[in-house]
Amino acid sequence: MNGLGPSDVSPESGPSEPKHQQLRKDIWSSGSSCLSMRSDLSKPEPPDFSTEPGPSRSQSLQLRKKDHSSVSSSLSLRSNLSKPEPPDFCIDRGPSRSQSLQLRKKDHSSVSSSLSLRSNLSKPEPPDFCSEPGDPDTEKRKSLEENRQTGAETFIWSRTLQSDFGLQELLNEHKISLGSRSKHATQGTDETASGIPLNRIYTELYITEGRREDVINQHEVGQLETVSKINTHHDTPIKCHSIFRAFSDQHGILRVVLTNGVAGIGKTFSVQKFTLDWAEGLENQDISAVIPLSFRELNLIRDQRHSLLSLIQVFYPIFWKISAEQLAACKLLFIFDGLDESRLSLDFSNCQVVSNVTQMSSVNALLTNLIQGHLLPSALVWITSRPAAANKIPPASVDRLTEVRGFNDSQREEYFRKRFEDEGVSSAIISHIKSSRSLYIMCVVPIFCWISAVVLEHMTTTEQKGELPKTLTDMYSHFLMVQTLNKRRKYQQKHETSLQELTEDDREVLLKLGKLAFQHLEKGNIMFYQEDLEQCGLDVTEVSVYSGVCTQIFKRENGIFQKPIYSFVHLSVQEFLAAVYMFYCYTNKKGEVEKFLKGQMCNLSLEEFLSRAVEKSLQTQTGHLDLFLRFLHGLSVESNQRLLGSLLGQTENSPETVQSVISNLKKMSIGEMCPERSINIFHCLMEMKDMTVHQEIQEFLRLEDRSERKLSEIHCSALAYMLQISEEVQLHLDLNKFNTTDAGRLRLIPAIRNCRKFRLSWCKLSKAHSQIVASALKSNPSHLRKLDLALNDLQDATVKILSAGLKSPNCRLESLR
Repeated sequence: MNGLGPSDVSPESGPSEPKHQQLRKDIWSSGSSCLSMRSDLSKPEPPDFSTEPGPSRSQSLQLRKKDHSSVSSSLSLRSNLSKPEPPDFCIDRGPSRSQSLQLRKKDHSSVSSSLSLRSNLSKPEPPDFCSEPGDPDTEKRKSLEENRQTGAETFIWSRTLQSDFGLQELLNEHKISLGSRSKHATQGTDETASGIPLNRIYTELYITEGRREDVINQHEVGQLETVSKINTHHDTPIKCHSIFRAFSDQHGILRVVLTNGVAGIGKTFSVQKFTLDWAEGLENQDISAVIPLSFRELNLIRDQRHSLLSLIQVFYPIFWKISAEQLAACKLLFIFDGLDESRLSLDFSNCQVVSNVTQMSSVNALLTNLIQGHLLPSALVWITSRPAAANKIPPASVDRLTEVRGFNDSQREEYFRKRFEDEGVSSAIISHIKSSRSLYIMCVVPIFCWISAVVLEHMTTTEQKGELPKTLTDMYSHFLMVQTLNKRRKYQQKHETSLQELTEDDREVLLKLGKLAFQHLEKGNIMFYQEDLEQCGLDVTEVSVYSGVCTQIFKRENGIFQKPIYSFVHLSVQEFLAAVYMFYCYTNKKGEVEKFLKGQMCNLSLEEFLSRAVEKSLQTQTGHLDLFLRFLHGLSVESNQRLLGSLLGQTENSPETVQSVISNLKKMSIGEMCPERSINIFHCLMEMKDMTVHQEIQEFLRLEDRSERKLSEIHCSALAYMLQISEEVQLHLDLNKFNTTDAGRLRLIPAIRNCRKFRLSWCKLSKAHSQIVASALKSNPSHLRKLDLALNDLQDATVKILSAGLKSPNCRLESLR
């Protein structure tokens, strides 16, 4: 690139002819162009006819430099900044125009264009023929102003193109980085250093629009049982990459999307797949940048103050090179994964308004304003959450509600066939999963499919023989042992194919993990920090070798992320280990039992211990101890005690003791508690492998005249459950026609969710009962068309709850008495 130096300009007011020739230099560098690119900076200055001495115009050019870069264009790009100033004929001189030019510099960048880009800023100012100062010729002055404006606009456009080109390079760099991070996945464990290619294992999930309002206070396993029997014809599935695309009958922009689903159902995998497809240029290329921010990460900076720009820069340093103006001009997608794990206080009613990306505020306020649209209103926002936390976001702030319902029937099979290349192995595993209702229901969850695959692959392809797992407790007991065996192979170089007995070290670490699981299950925590591990006697090394059970979520190299977070691979694993620990505490008479059951528990029999645990579980509003209770009963079965051996300690596992526990479950009364809690008692029987109640209800359903068969309360709980999960919607259910007690009829109420006509008279409907009826009206889809609650003493609180159900957009009720 050529430029002008002081030696190139004559010190006189006008250059001589030889000097003029010296100034004629071609300062244009080579460019990709179909036409010429010529600069007029090389032309000589015209003579100065000023009548009074003034600064030489050639001197002013000493400060004018021009740096022209190559231009990729099919037409010319010609700068007129190089032309000399015209003579000044003004009689009474004002400030020299050459002096003003000393402050004017121009930096033209390369431009890729198919049209001409010509800058007029480079043209010389026209001569001023004014006879007196301040009296310009109108036409000449107008021409001058037009030239200036045109030149300024072209200059700004040229600089903008340069800026856009640099911005796009940075965004491409971010895209490549994000694609690299999203390319691999781990299925609950660090099987390889780099993980498994996501596209190899990803199976499309069943995602629908809307949310089932009826399951907010239900244990997530219970929600899975509802999900597993939903007829997919009622919903229009949404592909992961189409989450922001409206249906043909929808209008308006989908700016904020809230996706909910139970733990392990595939929300994070969906986010990762969406991100990978965008990064690889396959989908959603109208989005400039995808910015994933998990609440687990945001928790670590929740007490800091940031602007939106600096918040992004904390997690993605590439954005340090992007200005606030550039950021505001981009179409961004923010993905906030794991709202249920958030420790932020999102206040949508009393929040400081933030509207500028450089405005400093709390992290809470930034997220709230971003969701509400005060901050970057053009940005898209995707939030994922477990159902119980989804109501933290006001419905008015959400444009689309979606639900990840996991795998449907065909997707479950597809998962196992992808997992195992041997068709014989995959077919055998699929067949076994289908033979157990509880296992098949749990396989709606992708992570449970992985757990089942790990266990069944080991049992069908090694020398370890025996009965395949049929209950959840069976499956998780085997999973724990297989993971321990894998740990030995990996870290102790032992090539064992079966695990006969736990070592003392294995036992000690697993019990510490159990203590961690139990303590935080009671608190409702699913994430732990290093100090939590240390309080249970664990260190990071011990946890890392059990990576299939408790895995480190992330540890960034950034200075801010020096505090790793830990979590069990799935909530159900935490619940199982918590049950193992509590069973161990019972057999070894540890004080934790008294703390859990809140009373003196000296010399409790197994029947008394489990009975008190059932009572404790029934008292919970959310049912968060339901699966823990199932595991606790399943661990009393002789086969699981034999498998886990010393981990549980010596127990009273005589057949008489087990039978006594079963008998207590069948007789247990729930009083005024929610009937749905009683269904869990039936599940506890199933975990103890007592199939009598299940078989008796199947016989009952085959009867033509059911009025003569007496039903106990546990029979009613089992019947309510089996009617709920039935693929066939019941046409008419009149609870008064069942031969049972009043308490038994109330236990049948949950069956209302799967019938067309429902009648319940002469009963005192409590608040808990009315909530189940309302949930049937809110469910998606809602089957209920006729509801008869005549002759019931409905209190004000009950009427209010029922009214909320009737107002639901999902309600299809045609008749109400």
